[in-house]
Amino acid sequence: MNSALPNASLTRRGFLAVGTGTLAAIVLASCAAPPRYITPTGAAVRAGELARGGTGRIMSVDLIASPTQIDLAGTVANTWSYGTVPGSTIRLSAGDTLRAKLRNALPDDTSVHWHGLALRNDMDGVPGATQAPIAAGNDFNYEFVADQPGTYWFHPHVGPQLDRGLYGALIVEDPNEPLTYDDEWVVILDDWLDGVTGTPDEVLKELSGGMGGMMSGSGSHMMMGTRSDLLGGDAGDVAYPYFLINGRPPADPETFTSTPGKRIRLRIINAGSDTAFRVALGGHRLTVTHSDGYPVNPVDTDAILIGMGERYDALVTLGDGAFPLIAAAEGKNANALAIVRTGSGQTPLSASSIPELTRTVLTASMLSAVSHVALATRSVDREITATLSGSMMAYDWAINGRRFDPANPMAGALGVQQGERVRLRIENTTQMWHPFHLHGHTYQHVGGGPRKDTSIVLPGKTLSVDFDADNPGLWAAHCHNIYHAESGMMTILGYLAS
Repeated sequence: MNSALPNASLTRRGFLAVGTGTLAAIVLASCAAPPRYITPTGAAVRAGELARGGTGRIMSVDLIASPTQIDLAGTVANTWSYGTVPGSTIRLSAGDTLRAKLRNALPDDTSVHWHGLALRNDMDGVPGATQAPIAAGNDFNYEFVADQPGTYWFHPHVGPQLDRGLYGALIVEDPNEPLTYDDEWVVILDDWLDGVTGTPDEVLKELSGGMGGMMSGSGSHMMMGTRSDLLGGDAGDVAYPYFLINGRPPADPETFTSTPGKRIRLRIINAGSDTAFRVALGGHRLTVTHSDGYPVNPVDTDAILIGMGERYDALVTLGDGAFPLIAAAEGKNANALAIVRTGSGQTPLSASSIPELTRTVLTASMLSAVSHVALATRSVDREITATLSGSMMAYDWAINGRRFDPANPMAGALGVQQGERVRLRIENTTQMWHPFHLHGHTYQHVGGGPRKDTSIVLPGKTLSVDFDADNPGLWAAHCHNIYHAESGMMTILGYLAS
């Protein structure tokens, strides 16, 4: 049965047990004359879904979130997953309806967020904002039209569950695909510690004490001294024993088999929680064609920098031999490894560095949207700012001076009106980089940049993006470092009721 709204005290944990009805009551009680927001199950959301139309075809999938084990080259780790790590790739065609039934066989609440999709608000999978949490032993039916082709993915939006094995790729194929290629390889990157050095909940508890509470010795999950020029300084907070490609460590790499001369489409997804990756294929250059599902004017590069939550598609024409695909954990002095084999040649036995990693490294600032997906030229109706603040010292991450408060989730919400062109200024006042993710929308970097939903914002810098407020509801906006988000760097973008 679908999970019902439970009674819960509004601790940070309790926020995840609040449904949209309770959320509305919280908004009304927050002040004498609070803003009125469109609800996730209201008429505006239903109308928006009807306007998407669709093909009428339905893709039905069953997901079971349950405890499992993963073999990391001989180290067996207890974790949670959708059956495998990563979960099986979900594929459908643009305009098709996804009907996904999630059964929660975990000992805790969970949900599924469909990362990057501009879907109907009540299917976005954010407990407390768009749905009640799916309690242990219960199930929930997600159903929505996926009308935009691209590379997306799915994961929970409850606590730090993302840092377990609960993730998978969602590919929405273009029935009029303009690219020509012979084969495709979905590459999911991850940083891993669950069941090896601790659990994500233990990591969050330790980090929440800040640097002053850092434990000494082997029990510490904190990683100090990570540095990256590309990321503007501090690269990350968490020490991970493994970095994975498609659920496998360098000692047991996945092998993609093809033939020389074949043109391959790589769909690269960073499912990590605290790690940016620098990705390159030994002996090859990559042609980047998409970022976060949307096409860009093609750019050739040796490597790609990809933050948590970002996706990049790239084309590569394969040479003859065996080649390492390396995802270097940026600033953490460790690599993930997979193998591309097209013929004879010695298999790379380690994830040691390759020259491509230190040549041209592509970032989003080097990209521009192709003309047919660029936002139409119009004046900006509303400007809003998300100022990111906090530090490792106190671990007090916040947006606009507020740490996200589960007892008052709409406090400090960013209000917009349906139909507006909105300029969002993401101002990073911290000394660390943040991959900022906006649910339910794809914005464009101001100045003709790429269309994206997750963007790296460097320390001390401001990123301005434009989007059209054309998908009504209550949408989470947060840092996609899961530990920053869970510590307060999150807010709600709410559509104001007329």
